[in-house]
Amino acid sequence: MVGRAEGEISGLLDDFRKRMQDIAAAQRQRVKLTATATTRDKLVSVTVNANGVVIETRFADRIDELSYADIAKAVTKMAQQAADEVFRKSKELAAPLLEERARLPKLSDVIEGMPDVEREIPLEPPVSVAPPGSPERDEDEAMTFDDVESLDHARADPGKGVTGQAW
Repeated sequence: MVGRAEGEISGLLDDFRKRMQDIAAAQRQRVKLTATATTRDKLVSVTVNANGVVIETRFADRIDELSYADIAKAVTKMAQQAADEVFRKSKELAAPLLEERARLPKLSDVIEGMPDVEREIPLEPPVSVAPPGSPERDEDEAMTFDDVESLDHARADPGKGVTGQAW
């Protein structure tokens, strides 16, 4: 029985090492990704890196046909489109890793009593693309948590907690 358990652990470690190598290879590919978006009239072109950061902006010789406001709008829109494209490429690159991960047992399936970490991690809300000062940015939405325990402050031990002398 012990030999079987050692074999299973050895197999899990081998699988883990392989997955880590695959993840490292995908990371090396992802950091090289870029995406470029160009306006239909080809007056503005913006390129972003794998993190969606603008790394190049180009204007055609006829850029003076546009007002400053139109140039600003075009640069912003092309940067957003290029960022969307590079994030799509990143997801495409990660898809095989995520599919493999979905097939593997969860840690909570292997180790009894282990919490299902994936369900515990809160999802990040979508990031706004609205400009500073817009109504969307002014909304200060309060964070809410679904899985919490209430503390009865009246029954709590006043000598314990972050206000104690140890801090």
